[in-house]
Amino acid sequence: MAQASPDWVRCTQPVDGVERLEAWFGGKAYAMHRHDTYAIGATLAGVQNFRYRRSLRNGLPGNVMVLHPDEPHDGQAGTEQGFGYRMVYVEPALVQQALGGRPLPFLESGISADPRLVAATQALLRQAGHAIDPLEQHGAIAEVARALAAVAGMPMRARKGDFAAACRARDYLRASIDRHVGLADLEAAAGRDRWSLSHDFRMFFGTSPYRYLTMRRLDAARGMLLGGFPLAHAAIATGFADQSHLTRHFLKAYGQTPGRWLRYMREAGMHGLHTNVQYGPGWQA
Repeated sequence: MAQASPDWVRCTQPVDGVERLEAWFGGKAYAMHRHDTYAIGATLAGVQNFRYRRSLRNGLPGNVMVLHPDEPHDGQAGTEQGFGYRMVYVEPALVQQALGGRPLPFLESGISADPRLVAATQALLRQAGHAIDPLEQHGAIAEVARALAAVAGMPMRARKGDFAAACRARDYLRASIDRHVGLADLEAAAGRDRWSLSHDFRMFFGTSPYRYLTMRRLDAARGMLLGGFPLAHAAIATGFADQSHLTRHFLKAYGQTPGRWLRYMREAGMHGLHTNVQYGPGWQA
């Protein structure tokens, strides 16, 4: 019988109230313990057993685990093959702020297969070695908070948006595709706090500020590529860290690498590209 892979753990330093972890265990992983944060995770391979609220739960690939702050739990492999998983630890105050001060959402079972929650956790549950832009992390927390509230059955509170503030934020992002955009900078430009602005932006433009900025950068990069600029040059000029960073986002947005897309465009005789397309809900990945 083949032996399970050796145990290993990789984790990140906490950044703005969020810490990420990725691990593999062949047997017993954790004794009973509890966090003062939300522990939100996904089993990537195998079966993860854990005792939670007086019952044994099974974390399987395709599900999301949501452990409420201060709830005791343990963790171990459910089969001899071991299990691999990723987890993100989020300070409860961030979830409450994203929900406008409402009570913290609670999922009794500790496990959910709800597609809203599965989709909302994708950005935070990436490999621990992949850095997350603070603007992206903020938007991802807001998405997770809303999904938690929906899955927990909390009634949504009607909130009015500030269209003018959202427009100021949009204009600032459009003018900032070639430089880093910080949350404080965006708040100052919009004249609106980050959590309210996140809500306003999605209400009026159908996406998060981070996603909007990424798509505008990709618009500009496509124009540069059609203009004959090298991929590496286009990446730096449009605010990406390097060409692999641009390629990763390009593939996620369009389903093709920049090289393949450019070949198709040239074969079709396209030599220019408008970059002022308005972003809407239909463009979301």
